[in-house]
Amino acid sequence: MARKIIIDTDPGQDDAVAILLALSSPEDFDVLGIVAVAGNVTLAQNARNALKVVELSGRKDIAVYAGCERPMRRTLVTAEYVHGETGLDGPDLPAPKLKLEEQHGVDFIIDTLLAHEEKTVTLACLGPLTNIAMAMVKEPRITPRIEEIVLMGGGYFEMGNITPAAEFNIYVDPDAADVVFRSGVPIVQLPLDVSHMILSTPERLDRIKAIGNRAGTAVYEMLSFSERFDLQKYGSDGAPLHDPCVMAYMLQPDLFQGRLINVMIETASELTVGMTVADYWGVTNRPRNVKFLRSGNADGFYALLTERLARLP
Repeated sequence: MARKIIIDTDPGQDDAVAILLALSSPEDFDVLGIVAVAGNVTLAQNARNALKVVELSGRKDIAVYAGCERPMRRTLVTAEYVHGETGLDGPDLPAPKLKLEEQHGVDFIIDTLLAHEEKTVTLACLGPLTNIAMAMVKEPRITPRIEEIVLMGGGYFEMGNITPAAEFNIYVDPDAADVVFRSGVPIVQLPLDVSHMILSTPERLDRIKAIGNRAGTAVYEMLSFSERFDLQKYGSDGAPLHDPCVMAYMLQPDLFQGRLINVMIETASELTVGMTVADYWGVTNRPRNVKFLRSGNADGFYALLTERLARLP
């Protein structure tokens, strides 16, 4: 039976690949809706990008909602310097014909969780956690109804990518992340420690391009654009691919390894705000609230991604 999920996202080239991976797997995922949040670029542009990706997938049955346009307490930080002015620079995707749903994304999350049986809906989180935290604050009844939250964010052994200590998704809204990580909902965290192993090498990108369909070509063009920044930054053989790790974990959890630990969010320090403080070695008595994944099988990941992208138009 397909797993019921809500995708919360700020597309972003890597978010787009994650969405395509989910939408190419209807036997595995029943996507109840996609909710945009401010992050990589502004909310309006992220919502527009989500519509473009849904159209690219051919899955025009998927509803897209706009959520929160700024973090809970802080000024929005965006990343056009990585993703380009549109957030999806690279391919020339047409203006979307699909329209956003009128309902606010936070209300959609609340209504959906209340309408479904308890512990049957997973939240797949690819961006800042503003929408999720706002839904929890607005309607506390939803929190115990969530089956699981699987998120890309944070880092510990790899530290940060926007500050020395913080990863972008958590840094944009650390207050929201703090709400979510303290919520008691089962959480699986795909941090930089994993995604920095999942490198888009030229050989892997060439195999995606060789699929020959629209989706494969678009993914090749997206990642060829966004990786230029990381290749210069890290000097590695390929750029990390972050958000698709969320979907890959739910499809093939044996591709990843980690352990159940305590993770807390730093919200106060000027130097380390947004840091995910991971007690990987169990040196505190704080409750274990997160399955923190530390490593991943890159060859297995790209084999899965290439196979699924080949299903799309």
